[in-house]
Amino acid sequence: IRMPSCKVMVCITGQKTCEHLIHEGARVAAEHGGSVHVVHVATQDSAFLHSGVAQEAEALEYLFRCAQGCGAEICVLRSGDALKTLTRFARDNHITHIVLGLDSGRNGSRFADSLAAALPGLVIMPVFAAGA
Repeated sequence: IRMPSCKVMVCITGQKTCEHLIHEGARVAAEHGGSVHVVHVATQDSAFLHSGVAQEAEALEYLFRCAQGCGAEICVLRSGDALKTLTRFARDNHITHIVLGLDSGRNGSRFADSLAAALPGLVIMPVFAAGA
């Protein structure tokens, strides 16, 4: 029986600190001979990439360059429900591993737990924020 190819989804926000997540996803994919998909969910009410969020736009541009440098595919999805959107993306793209950031608060781990519950059998790899 041939194991399915490793497909790593890296979930990023509009913060430059997500760079370490992209590198971790690339490391996992390289270790397992797989591919990397960097995914950002823009909320429907955000003025995505407009002048009001120049700092976020600059950070995403930076992260997309990092992702390209790692050979990752990049996807921006617009949705009001990040969990549902990421779950659908993972299923549709046969993702096997998910790398996402955690802050020191409870919200980050609650989101990771919700993803794990929605996607049983996937390897969820929470990574603490750099310096946390």
